[in-house]
Amino acid sequence: MTSDAPRPEARAPRGFNDRRARDLAAERQILEKVSAVYERYGFEAFDTGAFEYADALGKFLPDADRPNEGVFALQDDDEQWMALRYDLTAPLARFVAQNWETLPKPFRRYAFGTVWRNEKPGPGRFREFTQCDADTVGSARPEADAEIIAMVVEGLEAAGLPAGSSVVKINNRKLLNGLLATAGVADEGQKLAVLRAVDKLDRLGPEGVRLLLGEGRKDESGAFTKGAGLNTAGAEAVLAFVAAGAGGRVETLDQISNIIGGSAEGDAGLAELSAIHQALISLGVGPDRAVFEPSIVRGLEYYTGAVFEAELLLETKDDKGAPMRFGSIGGGGRYDDLVARFTGQQVPATGFSFGVSRLASALRAAGREQGGEARGPVVVIAFSQDDMAEYFKAAGELRAAGIAAEVYLGTSGMRPQMKYADRRLSPAAVILGGDEIAAGKVTIKDLDLGRELASAVTDNAEWREQRPGQQVVDRAELVATVRRILDADQLKVGK
Repeated sequence: MTSDAPRPEARAPRGFNDRRARDLAAERQILEKVSAVYERYGFEAFDTGAFEYADALGKFLPDADRPNEGVFALQDDDEQWMALRYDLTAPLARFVAQNWETLPKPFRRYAFGTVWRNEKPGPGRFREFTQCDADTVGSARPEADAEIIAMVVEGLEAAGLPAGSSVVKINNRKLLNGLLATAGVADEGQKLAVLRAVDKLDRLGPEGVRLLLGEGRKDESGAFTKGAGLNTAGAEAVLAFVAAGAGGRVETLDQISNIIGGSAEGDAGLAELSAIHQALISLGVGPDRAVFEPSIVRGLEYYTGAVFEAELLLETKDDKGAPMRFGSIGGGGRYDDLVARFTGQQVPATGFSFGVSRLASALRAAGREQGGEARGPVVVIAFSQDDMAEYFKAAGELRAAGIAAEVYLGTSGMRPQMKYADRRLSPAAVILGGDEIAAGKVTIKDLDLGRELASAVTDNAEWREQRPGQQVVDRAELVATVRRILDADQLKVGK
């Protein structure tokens, strides 16, 4: 490339994040711990490809006014349109429809993987992120919903949230459908507009939702969102319904029963929630961990019955240390019609999904991050090109013992190499100078201990004489000495 050639600007697309070892380690720990819970409940690990045919994915995203209808799509060489999966549930429905005859029924699976959404990015809202799901396909029993909820409660606690720091809020789409049927709302588009309005209650408050239930609402930028078109009585009935969540689970069901007017669909929803309540009692999930909340509707269109959303209750702080409300950390529900898109035959299904990056962010914001700082490898200091074989031999011995190690392969001197090891958060540095090699010795510097001891040394001459955290041992003791340093570090952090 010539010097006057245009250079591209180094930048990441909006909504796509670069993640270093600390973030990846935290997410890996969450996935390992949650997966262990799912497997204890008898769920099978499963995955699908990143791409699905666009018609198989369906059009369920709420951000459907964008040109690409919420997905990233491309045309294959056979002229069929493919799209990156926007969640892990729609691909599951396709797989079940394709393999139903050979699957154990019900089919219980969990999955984690990257999903992509062509939506407007913003704080906490990404175009690429990792989801973790658990689903039961083939059971219409409310107990299947209850078991998913109980598993979510246990999984979140296993991931690092202490008991009582999150709550699963539960509702049933049939309740609101029953209310709207009583109010004379039959148009599916209008029903969907009502659901989407209610789904914004947390963000817009009752007055904002009241506008969206009616003629519409103009936001701060001046953009107008068309409303659901309910009359005043209908809008007030919906607002009364979503405000009926005070009290325990039984009390909430009683309040909802008084509001929805005894419609057939509403009564079916109440019966399902009552059965979920009884199952949750048997599963040991009390009202402090799972509540009935009529304002929870979930934004995706494919939910048909029970819906649930997990909310963080811990006090959290933003990057500047200011208190903030974190809100939802995952959700799900029943989607009995999704497989029927392919087969024409209804297959009951229920599941839950959480964003792994979002949960990791929630734990960090609450001061409960999993994994902490990502520790670097033991660094073997390189003094001379002539002794590279000795350096690699030392690194190889450490690696063979299961200890992460690297030989410094830059061109800097010893002091910058030590600074490099410090920046990598390395637990130790291995020093094999010519004198050590000739004498069959090795110098090992415990970097954590060195920092701790050096803080008490104020004189440079004293520091050079004491060489805090540094020890010389026989070359044969390299692995054992480094292992003791690592074991001591683990004890300090309580691992």
